[in-house]
Amino acid sequence: KIANPDRLAALLPQFDVIGLQAADAGRLRSGFLNQTRYLAEAAGMPYWSHQPNRPVAGLSHTANGLISRIEPSAVLDYPLPGRGRGALLVRFGAGDRALAVVIAHLSLGTATRARQLGFIAEILQDHPHAVLMGDLNTDVGSPEMRQLFARSRLQAPALATPTFPSWKPKRALDHILASPTVALEKVWTLPQAFSDHLALAAEIRLPMHHGEH
Repeated sequence: KIANPDRLAALLPQFDVIGLQAADAGRLRSGFLNQTRYLAEAAGMPYWSHQPNRPVAGLSHTANGLISRIEPSAVLDYPLPGRGRGALLVRFGAGDRALAVVIAHLSLGTATRARQLGFIAEILQDHPHAVLMGDLNTDVGSPEMRQLFARSRLQAPALATPTFPSWKPKRALDHILASPTVALEKVWTLPQAFSDHLALAAEIRLPMHHGEH
């Protein structure tokens, strides 16, 4: 219960923004530990937020989590269509230069997932610079993902990165997707398995604005 988070916390300082799915919000499963807070503090990262969304009879309370080195200008918590799923919309900066990052964990059912992706496309309408990351429980070629790309600025990655199952990854179910103004320079998986999915990482380049170098 502590060894696994400690191994993960040791890797986090190399990143600026971390999204967690199915992190326990402090029930029996994790030894009553808010795992997002624990990881943020163990990694020495100053900002964290979590969105509990699926209580399971006192045993666990899973959450989407955000850990960040950079102070967000806003963290908005949206329940998604269907039962017990949510999305965190995190904004960095202000106005038309703001970067919006959505952290989500989608349902297993195709129809519900399609509604959830439609909702995410809607909340990203006003954000030209956007990133969606999380366990989307589907590959980029699925009809619901093609709908997402048609209805938002997010783009399909050039190459899918398999993340599931972590011991022999065959399926790309976890994604970091970006709008055209946000360059995905490099996408890779972290070699350590912290769950049944491998963790996915990316290096992104934000657009330069006039007068910046």
